[in-house]
Amino acid sequence: MTIKHTFKLCFLLLIFSCASTEITKIEGKRLDIDETIKSDQTIEDFITPYREHVNKSMDSVLSYAPETYSKSDGELNTAIGNFMADAIFSEGNPIFNQRTGKNIDFVLFNHGGIRAIISKGDITTRTAYSVMPFENSTVVVGLKGTQINAMMDYLSKAKRAHPVSKQLQLTLDKDSNIKSATIHGEPIDMSKTYYVATNDYLYNGGDGMVFFHPNEGIEILNYKVRDVLIDTFKKTDTINPKRDNRFIKLKD
Repeated sequence: MTIKHTFKLCFLLLIFSCASTEITKIEGKRLDIDETIKSDQTIEDFITPYREHVNKSMDSVLSYAPETYSKSDGELNTAIGNFMADAIFSEGNPIFNQRTGKNIDFVLFNHGGIRAIISKGDITTRTAYSVMPFENSTVVVGLKGTQINAMMDYLSKAKRAHPVSKQLQLTLDKDSNIKSATIHGEPIDMSKTYYVATNDYLYNGGDGMVFFHPNEGIEILNYKVRDVLIDTFKKTDTINPKRDNRFIKLKD
């Protein structure tokens, strides 16, 4: 008899015994889980090969970072944020184009979604899991120009380095008012439908990004943001994230 079957039998016996016996008192006892609890060697022997396999996979070197990149290294755009947004565009657009015949216009991610730095040195699979530990997937949403304007207004007021891909150029004046906003170098067309790649958390209103609804349709790529990073790391020996002028605030 297996442990599972034994548990079921004991549970049934307990139910039947309770049916004929009045329970007057139930006592509980706290069991602390700490270093005093000894491990079961049989279980350890069973788990060890799997643990070693997972660690080997997680620590496999994918690329190299010549510097340390942090989401706090810029006011409105950061090297790591630009890298992630551009990676989502580069990896996601071929999939979207193959399915729909259309192209992604730009990417919007969230500053809070970057959960760790990329440290100088070897980049591993574990790095990708640290930077993006969530199971968020990439989606592409069709939005009219009026909603894109609402998005620009949100970004101007948020005053955070929410990552955007280089196809979008947003410039604020010294008072954080929108001075210019262009997509592919062109002003936003109110009647046009733009295809914006983001993640499912933001699509559902995360970080107060309510401008994704209503929309002109959504394409779910079934492509986790973490896997986007892993695939991007694999394609180059050395990454080269840079801050630029895609989202800036003028000083004068």
